Amino acid sequence: MGFQTVFQRYELKYMLTLEQKEKILRAMEPYMKLDKYGRSTIRNLYYDTDSFRLIRHSLEKPVYKEKLRVRSYTRAGADSTVFVELKKKYKRVVYKRRVSLPHTEALDWLAKKQHCSLDTQITREIDHALDYYQTLHPVIYLSYEREAYYERDGGDFRVTFDDTILTRWDNLTLDCEPYGEPLLEEGKVLMELKCSGGIPLWMTEVLTREHIYKTSFSKYGTAYQRRLLQTIKQHTEEQEYGKTVSRSV
Repeated sequence: MGFQTVFQRYELKYMLTLEQKEKILRAMEPYMKLDKYGRSTIRNLYYDTDSFRLIRHSLEKPVYKEKLRVRSYTRAGADSTVFVELKKKYKRVVYKRRVSLPHTEALDWLAKKQHCSLDTQITREIDHALDYYQTLHPVIYLSYEREAYYERDGGDFRVTFDDTILTRWDNLTLDCEPYGEPLLEEGKVLMELKCSGGIPLWMTEVLTREHIYKTSFSKYGTAYQRRLLQTIKQHTEEQEYGKTVSRSV
């Protein structure tokens, strides 16, 4: 227990229809292979401050931004392995630091109930974030179904397809079955291309041929903006109701 990983790469996002996904899968077939997990469910708890400082800053499109989350690839029991991830983005390059820990230890560490049993550069960076932001805690649950593909020749190019993206702002736990409010329209799929250099020519050709264009899409950011709009709408309706009652009295 206690593996750690560092990623440094570009991550490009595209919103697809099911028909576009099938066309891309056909183009991928000679070059890419589905990973050993097949279609899997990924569960996440995103951490933020009381004032949602991290996501508000991220939505401003800054040069540098970061997110902290706990991720599980199964329904997590107390001793299940989960991944604490500090994801940073600087000038379009994504840097992800990840450490694996038992579920309970990870949550207790991030809640500052105990020190992490590991002492590494990654855990020190996460400790620094906890100290710097002070009030970090789980604020949103976010899960999705993912299919991940890798290059047959051993290259570092990766393609993932995410659908059934679900979010909720309560019951913030990784130890139950996925449920929540759908984030995508029915029939939509989020594709991400992950690479350390350029996109392979065959992928560029299919994107051009099918008129598929890069988009800016943050799962947490989209959920936060939707929640903000719902709160504003509810507040406006309450004000209008109050005015109506006052006039009728």
